[in-house]
Amino acid sequence: MHDLENDHDRYAYPHRVLHWLVALVLLLSLATGLTLGYLGFEGAMERLGRTLTDLLYTFHKTFGVLILGLMLARVVTRIVFVVPVHEPPLPLFQRVVSSAVHHLLYLALLAMPVLGWLATASGGFPVQFLHWNLPGLIGRNDALSEQLFLWHGRLGLTILALVVLHVAGALFHWLIRRDGVMKRMSLF
Repeated sequence: MHDLENDHDRYAYPHRVLHWLVALVLLLSLATGLTLGYLGFEGAMERLGRTLTDLLYTFHKTFGVLILGLMLARVVTRIVFVVPVHEPPLPLFQRVVSSAVHHLLYLALLAMPVLGWLATASGGFPVQFLHWNLPGLIGRNDALSEQLFLWHGRLGLTILALVVLHVAGALFHWLIRRDGVMKRMSLF
């Protein structure tokens, strides 16, 4: 049972659950995306075979669609539920960095799956969620697809850097400052 008197400095439970779901799906998406980006289609086919390569692409697209849905739900929970105030307040520099990283992560995690969706569709490939093909939203345009995939990859590396900053900040508060910031997003 939650101690409601002490929950005033924590994010709403739905927001915390969504945070950790996004984190899990994002790790899986980054793992498949980095693998496919490193190997490329031909390299993946050569090293992993057709079945596993197709499976990795399907999983990566599915993770992207999941991230988009989960992030839209996070935006709703961010609007609907009050964002708790840090007690005690963080120093100005930490507030600025924390706010910047969080806002950039939100933007990037909304833009990334949209870029992937459009890049995939404009390349003439199916946009998949599990075994279902979703609408492509735009027609085939190989030059556009190439540019969108380039930006999708760059944004993936940016997200990876932002996640590293986010985790480093969380570890700093948990292990060094021991100021209770980690409790704000804890599930328990």
